[in-house]
Amino acid sequence: MKSEKHPLEPFLPGNARILMLGSFPPPKARWSMDFFYPNWINDMWRIMGLIFYNDKHHFEVKGEKRFDKDAIIKFCLDKGIALYDTACEVIRLKENASDKFLEVITPTDISALLTALPHCTAIVTTGQKATEVITETFLCDEPSVGSSTIFFSGKRKIRLWRMPSSSRAYPLSIEKKAEHYRILFNNE
Repeated sequence: MKSEKHPLEPFLPGNARILMLGSFPPPKARWSMDFFYPNWINDMWRIMGLIFYNDKHHFEVKGEKRFDKDAIIKFCLDKGIALYDTACEVIRLKENASDKFLEVITPTDISALLTALPHCTAIVTTGQKATEVITETFLCDEPSVGSSTIFFSGKRKIRLWRMPSSSRAYPLSIEKKAEHYRILFNNE
């Protein structure tokens, strides 16, 4: 099987206080836009719409099966949210982005991302594999879904939040997922 390099550059706004990290994007054929959480059936941007606009369709392009990349970028800039993944290179054991079928070849240098984000005080993982990469990298405890723990990157204190996956394969309603994410945003 052939390895695959990450197709996107990290999105690192200078004002970011929160770094959201997934595992790795789905195959390009499943993208509805050229940005993070691009799969139309992934609910990340619907969760954000529910939390911040009380409308899960807020980031959808009306009448099309795609998200509004420009609106999402503006939202992330306004809210101080950086985005990337915990793997820079993977082998897909199946043609999807399921954590169970991703073999991480090259993990992301999370310390370098944090260096580029001087105001970042929190990392949010949106899946089990992403959480495992962080806990192994920083030798910290793994928080349960919906909760957080503290770790240090050098002398810098960072809160690690473990959120439920925004994938529809994760067995929780979008409203319940939004409740978890709302707690995170109310505390950061």
